[in-house]
Amino acid sequence: MSNQAFVRREIIEEQTPPLTAFGLVGWLRENLFSNWFNAILTFISLYFIWYVLSGVVPWIFLSVWNAGSLSECREIASATWGGTHGHACWAVINDRWIQLLFGFYPSHLYWRPILAFVLLLISLAPILFTGAPKKIFYLTAVYPFVLPWLMWGGSVWASVSALLGFVVGYAIIRYTSEILGQLAAVILSIIGAVVWWLYIGPLLLSQGLGAILPLALEPVISRYFGGFMLAILIGVVAIGCSLPIGIVLALGRQSDLLILKTISVWFIEFIRGVPLITLLFVASTLLNIFMPPGTNFDIILRVMIMVTLFASAYMAEVIRGGLAALPRGQFEGADSLGLNYWQAQRLIIMPQALKISIPGIVSTFIGVFKDTTLVSIIGLMDPLGLSQGIRANAEWNGIYWELFAFIAFLFFIVCFSMSRYSMYLERKLQTDHR
Repeated sequence: MSNQAFVRREIIEEQTPPLTAFGLVGWLRENLFSNWFNAILTFISLYFIWYVLSGVVPWIFLSVWNAGSLSECREIASATWGGTHGHACWAVINDRWIQLLFGFYPSHLYWRPILAFVLLLISLAPILFTGAPKKIFYLTAVYPFVLPWLMWGGSVWASVSALLGFVVGYAIIRYTSEILGQLAAVILSIIGAVVWWLYIGPLLLSQGLGAILPLALEPVISRYFGGFMLAILIGVVAIGCSLPIGIVLALGRQSDLLILKTISVWFIEFIRGVPLITLLFVASTLLNIFMPPGTNFDIILRVMIMVTLFASAYMAEVIRGGLAALPRGQFEGADSLGLNYWQAQRLIIMPQALKISIPGIVSTFIGVFKDTTLVSIIGLMDPLGLSQGIRANAEWNGIYWELFAFIAFLFFIVCFSMSRYSMYLERKLQTDHR
């Protein structure tokens, strides 16, 4: 009887997988041609893509870039390609792109909105990325007061006075909360900040130091604001202010205090039940009726307030959804640690709720930024409003697609960047192991 081994005595050498299982061919087979139905859909999709690109690519690249009017642009296209169909006239963008970006802002002051935009990107770095230097937080803290000074100009002491008002309110809360209680300290801080802004600040800084050390920039009135600069200005203010207001409204809606909960619910439901364009008309025409006679309430400031309130109501519901998604054990765990309400919200509840709500928050941000185009209806010269003025000009009367394509491209860059950052943040904060 011969001896037979039950196991193999030597290791089999690794063999190269078939060409259809790896590389480009493997990817195509797995993702595009896994079965006959997917193969048919792939060929239909490729034909549709080719059909679209065959018309769009020549229209974009076989185009006219230098012309003084639409008629001249068409003459050049006819002389070059034998016809005007299928060829864009980007000469209008070459001629008016600065106006589409800055509106009627004085040309010798373009450095101010450009500097404000650069400072915005720098000040956002420590908020968006953990590896940013912590010293930039000082710029982040003062940027909301630097922005209006750079954009509108005037005395720097007005912005300093506004900043010190918040410092006064914070100091009152910090040093009186243990004595008077948190609610009384908050009310007293609001009163102290308002008194500072209305009486003490203007007297000491705007009139006092302003007369001794007149640090000021050339004033620019709001009717010169326009273009994509105006859209970014309104969008940044609305996005930056709507998130904290939305958090407060979401907490107020879940509060046990009847008055606070009622106010929050009525505010959210009223704002969500009214179109944004209605609020903009209120800001444009009716708001001045309720102001004291002779009050000069800037139109852009009124629009910022209305857009911020509109975004805050939607933000509150997004955050409330994140709070509702948290397990009850998180709240009970915070209570078992002996944390008070605000400590529990700051350390345990709100970070998790905001993490859950990231897609909804960014979606609201993108919607708010795109809704800034509605201000053209009330007479503000955003990119769409300027495009109407350009098309009304005799030189460019009749041109449409090129202007709208350029404006869409500008909005796409900003909205796509916010979307990609949202995906990056979700991956970074992902704690499950799936």
